[in-house]
Amino acid sequence: MLYAILAYHDEAHVMSWTPEEDAALMANLQRAHDRVNERGRLGPAVRLGGTGKGRTLRGPGAGVVIDGPFAETKEQLLGFYVVDVASEGAAIDAARELRRANPSAVYEIRPVALYRPGVAFGGTEARGDEAGEVRSAG
Repeated sequence: MLYAILAYHDEAHVMSWTPEEDAALMANLQRAHDRVNERGRLGPAVRLGGTGKGRTLRGPGAGVVIDGPFAETKEQLLGFYVVDVASEGAAIDAARELRRANPSAVYEIRPVALYRPGVAFGGTEARGDEAGEVRSAG
């Protein structure tokens, strides 16, 4: 099963780190990535650019592009991981491993489905099978 682990943090706090502090945290996270990968399959893990560079598309028709940030919140979404694990509990364990490396971050765990061309969805929910294929849940 695929889960997204969304990493939230106070962007101003993260941007205040020295290059050495940032490199040390990233080294700790790399060790956490390695441990998570030993227990399952770690998919893409990314660090997002600053929220000030983000854009939101919303509204009817072609929509309107609005400059970020997206919401007034204490923490901002600064990165995410995708893990392929057997259960929600295993995804939570992976998030705990990441939190040990970065204890001031907040991690949200959510199931995800891969959307692939030619794979129809009959309902609003999807699930993945062991091979990673996505099928209709209904």
